Amino acid sequence: MQPYRHRIAVLALDDVVGLDLGTPAQIFGTARDASGARLYRIDTCSPGRRPVRSTAGFQVLPDYGLELLDEADSIVVAGIHRGSALTEGTLEAPVAHALRRAYERGARVMSICTGAFVLAAAGLLDGRPATTHWAHADRFRDLYPQVRLDPDVLFIDDGQVLTSAGVVAGVDLCLHVVRVDHGSDVANRAARRCVVPPWRDGGQAQYIERPVPPQSGAGTAATREWVRERLHEPPTLRQMAEHANMSVRTFTRRFREETGISPARWLLRQRTDHARLLLETTDLTVDQVARRAGFGTAAALRQQLNQSIGVAPSTYRRTFRPPAASTPPPLPAI
Repeated sequence: MQPYRHRIAVLALDDVVGLDLGTPAQIFGTARDASGARLYRIDTCSPGRRPVRSTAGFQVLPDYGLELLDEADSIVVAGIHRGSALTEGTLEAPVAHALRRAYERGARVMSICTGAFVLAAAGLLDGRPATTHWAHADRFRDLYPQVRLDPDVLFIDDGQVLTSAGVVAGVDLCLHVVRVDHGSDVANRAARRCVVPPWRDGGQAQYIERPVPPQSGAGTAATREWVRERLHEPPTLRQMAEHANMSVRTFTRRFREETGISPARWLLRQRTDHARLLLETTDLTVDQVARRAGFGTAAALRQQLNQSIGVAPSTYRRTFRPPAASTPPPLPAI
């Protein structure tokens, strides 16, 4: 008898975004337990099991119709490029009813990118925090003012209902779900097999299109490089501004325009990333890593890693840099 596998239904509607459709199968499909057994079963459905056009120039022929939503433990709604949910705030009745039935019986419901429009049109996001692709935020607010939209984050976990930002943020959401279901080790192994980061800091605000700063010496790029060379004793905000020949106020504004985040948040991210690199690639003690990354003490580094990625330095090192004497288990076949 095969062990139980959490069943995931991916709902594909016309003009489905190709990457959104493939992301759940790729991420959840590579999540394995210690013995190499798959932890999820992923199936795709459409209304009436009809062929679905994708935005990538091909059609999808799902194996299931909407009845799959009555059986699945989790449902992922892939993003769409067109449709009444995007333009009128409506959804064909069978789809809306199937999603609501699934929610009411306790299924976990998720969306990738503009799939949030589908959940909103089905009434599943009313009064909830949610996100979608930043480029569609204004339209979303106009169509669904009852939803508490936050377009600055990569994903939102509101318990039974989860939404993600544009396109590749679906990877972040799926890895988050694996981590919630089975822990960091399983999620990190899945990420490594898919050759993607186990987590990404920050939100989609850093990807929002902004006017390109003038190409001159007045930008902050040179200062950012200067700071990266001094992470062991990171410069203060005033020192960064002086290096860029700006006032602190001007430097802070220009820095946020160019990176989408504040200098302090950017610096903390650089130090954290550097510490992770040292843990992965060197035999330095945690104290030495903390000093080289500008945290000063192991306690400070431990606190930062726990806050940012939920693991201690030693746990992170064991996950990504096993002892040389040990032989890692072979990767299971896809």
